[in-house]
Amino acid sequence: MLKTLRAILVVTVACAAFEAALGEERFPPPEFTQGHTLPPTAQPAPRAGGWAYVDMAALTVALSLAAWLALRKRSRRGVFLLMIGSLLYFGFWRRGCVCPIGATQDFTLAIFDTAYVMPLVVLVFFLLPLAFAAVFGRVYCSSVCPLGAAQDLVLFRPLKVPEWLEHALGLLPYVYLGTAVLMAAAGGAFIICQYDPFVAFFRLSGSANMLVFGAAFLVISMFVGRAYCRFLCPYSVLLNLFARLSRWRVTITPDECIQCRLCEDACPFGAIRKPTAGQIVRRTEGKARLAALVVLLPVLVAGVGWLGHLAGTGLALTNSTIRTADLVWQDEHGDGQAEPVNEVIAFRKTGCPSEVLYANASVLRKEYERGGWLVGGWVGLVVGLKLVSLSIRRRRVDYEADRAACVACARCYSSCPREQVRLQGSAAENGAAKSVTMETQS
Repeated sequence: MLKTLRAILVVTVACAAFEAALGEERFPPPEFTQGHTLPPTAQPAPRAGGWAYVDMAALTVALSLAAWLALRKRSRRGVFLLMIGSLLYFGFWRRGCVCPIGATQDFTLAIFDTAYVMPLVVLVFFLLPLAFAAVFGRVYCSSVCPLGAAQDLVLFRPLKVPEWLEHALGLLPYVYLGTAVLMAAAGGAFIICQYDPFVAFFRLSGSANMLVFGAAFLVISMFVGRAYCRFLCPYSVLLNLFARLSRWRVTITPDECIQCRLCEDACPFGAIRKPTAGQIVRRTEGKARLAALVVLLPVLVAGVGWLGHLAGTGLALTNSTIRTADLVWQDEHGDGQAEPVNEVIAFRKTGCPSEVLYANASVLRKEYERGGWLVGGWVGLVVGLKLVSLSIRRRRVDYEADRAACVACARCYSSCPREQVRLQGSAAENGAAKSVTMETQS
């Protein structure tokens, strides 16, 4: 594990050095000759120069500590302290930017728009937590993500979400991710950043609606463990997929499971899976249900894809080019009595023919419609695979932490008697070593 951590650290430092060789500013602002000054940005500007490397180094160190504390040290206290530090640094000090969750949109735009150059710090923040998830599981969620930390700190009376509701709400992040990717690819709004429920608290500013939205999530998180992470976060979909490949993962017991059942309710996030060895499985019934789902899967993908097509037509109206084209068309084909709106006035001043605007808007509309088909098909496929997975009974002998759902919070360790034995043994070894040291010194 330590060798892997060192390898990841070396790669990150090498990338930072490569970025430094390219220069600090890829696209410097133009120089105006009439004394024009750049207006202040509505969001915090990316940190230039060495500070960007500090952020990347802080992320690498935090992820490494999270993996060591959760998997090797098995320390809930250490994870909790790191969580507070990450909340202060990545949340309030960095004001929620750069964020791997929002970087999903930058990554998408860089793929579909060749003119957009993704800053290295944003690329590192997007890829590095995924790389750690593929090796150590979701250690980013455990104590590095400021959004997860904010919810974890207010959790004081967790309630168990019914299994059927857990599966149903668990589909929302897939819908959110598909919608965000579609809008970013088509040059629309970055809805993940726009509707981040906690960024208003991190920046101590924001609209009243977003403050209420964030406060509502915090209230819900007092009783439902990490509600945003489990039922809305689009980045959790990617972490979920990569964590399934992890070489190391959270194990509730340090050595062997003694079937004491004390850990059944230890996880407030519903990530502990119970043994299935004693359950009677009707293989014939299960195979028939599975075959029916496989046959219906293409129908489900096509049906939800059609719904996505309809949704894509509506999402197209959020694009500024399409919206301006509609306003210009209404102004040209109206009765001429209404005053043109600001968007129309601004477009007229550019001198661009309206036919060019209509042509661009038509191309964008088709992109949204095609993208809607793809997003709908993606959601239909996810729903179908979810139903297929629920129809397959996997035999499980011990209590296990689910690779995909576990956020490596280290809560479940304290419920295991074998963990208590390990801690007592470690304390005895430390005491013996201290006694030997004192005798040697005397």
